[in-house]
Amino acid sequence: MPVIKSSADLINNYIEISDFCHKHKELVFLTRNGEGDLAVMSIETYEEMAGRNELYRLIQEGIDDIENGRILTEEEVIKNMQLAIGK
Repeated sequence: MPVIKSSADLINNYIEISDFCHKHKELVFLTRNGEGDLAVMSIETYEEMAGRNELYRLIQEGIDDIENGRILTEEEVIKNMQLAIGK
C-alpha cells in the first residue's frame, strides 16, 4: 500500500519521511491541494531503479537486434574481440 502524505507533511516532518524512505526503500507520494503531485524516494532507491531501467533497456535493445537480424556468429565475435585488444 503506497504511503501518501501532504506537501505540508513534507515541510513539517521531513526527517520522518526521509527516514521512512531510507528504511523501507519505498516511495512516498505527496499531494498538493488534495491531488497527487510528487513521488519522493531515497537516492539509493532511485539509483537502484535507474540501474534496473538501464538493464531493461539493454535487454530490449538485444531483443530488438535479434528480431531485426543484427546478430554475429561466434567467429565474428571472437574476431572483433581480438581486433579490440590488438591481436
